[in-house]
Amino acid sequence: MMSTALVVLSGGQDSTTCLYWALARFGAGQVSAVTFDYGQRHRIELDCAARVAAHAAVPHTVLPIDTFAALGGNALTDTGVAVQAGVDAHTQLPNTFVPGRNLIFLTFAAALAYQRDIHHLVTGVAQTDYSGYPDCRQTTLQALAQALRLGMEYELTLHTPLMFKSKAETVLMARDLGALPALADTHTCYQGQQPPCGTCPACLLRAKGFAEAGIADPLVERFRAAQR
Repeated sequence: MMSTALVVLSGGQDSTTCLYWALARFGAGQVSAVTFDYGQRHRIELDCAARVAAHAAVPHTVLPIDTFAALGGNALTDTGVAVQAGVDAHTQLPNTFVPGRNLIFLTFAAALAYQRDIHHLVTGVAQTDYSGYPDCRQTTLQALAQALRLGMEYELTLHTPLMFKSKAETVLMARDLGALPALADTHTCYQGQQPPCGTCPACLLRAKGFAEAGIADPLVERFRAAQR
């Protein structure tokens, strides 16, 4: 019996790269994707995830989780909080950190995998060259994977292909996997803008990765071509 995988797809650069990693690892027809509608301010993420899934020809499920919006207190779900550079003096984390988000996402993804007899989960979290989110660290993900296996009495492997890669290495990986065309439909900008603002922390990190890899960003090129 062939192994199947479920990819947590946000519509961003990293999860799209992981989707193509899963296709290369598990094969066409063996991969599906799940996206969470968690009350994010920038609904464009949901549209991008749908387009990426269609581009990759994988089944795509959207699950609603509105509790994060009710909790508020961060720049990704609370309209009263503006994206700020640097870290909060109290938490020492960027105000784009959504407490518990990846833990909840992966728990729901694991439940969906259980229902569909899928034993591999793939997520695009990484602890290098990123914002320092504690729920993106390998130790966190290892502990969560063990808790999910025990809590569901179900054999489940959590894959984090980007965990120790820089943004430049992730770009090169996307190129090698044939994911660059799909990256033209991704969204990274914390301001929710298309074309991307180019100045927020997420845009700057993405631009740095493409520049260091020596590859033009397909998303930026898409809008440049449209303006010609």
